Amino acid sequence: MSTKTKKATFNLHTNVLNELDKMMAQGIASSKNALVEQALVKELKELKRQARKSLWQQAAKDPLFLKDVAQVEADFKSADAETARGIN
Repeated sequence: MSTKTKKATFNLHTNVLNELDKMMAQGIASSKNALVEQALVKELKELKRQARKSLWQQAAKDPLFLKDVAQVEADFKSADAETARGIN
């Protein structure tokens, strides 16, 4: 199954382009496009992970969120204990 692509133009520092050329000469990736896309996908995943982490850090300081978590834990305490007894 082929994924649709779209041409994009970016300006990169010459040292980055030189390193890209070196990697291509070593056969690191099938193409410059593939290597750049791979790097962007990896970076975008990391940015999303950092954004989620920041939201969790904010939530950890929110009294309403903490109260809700405590309530859920209390609601499931007996169910968790019952499940734990069944594991042994």
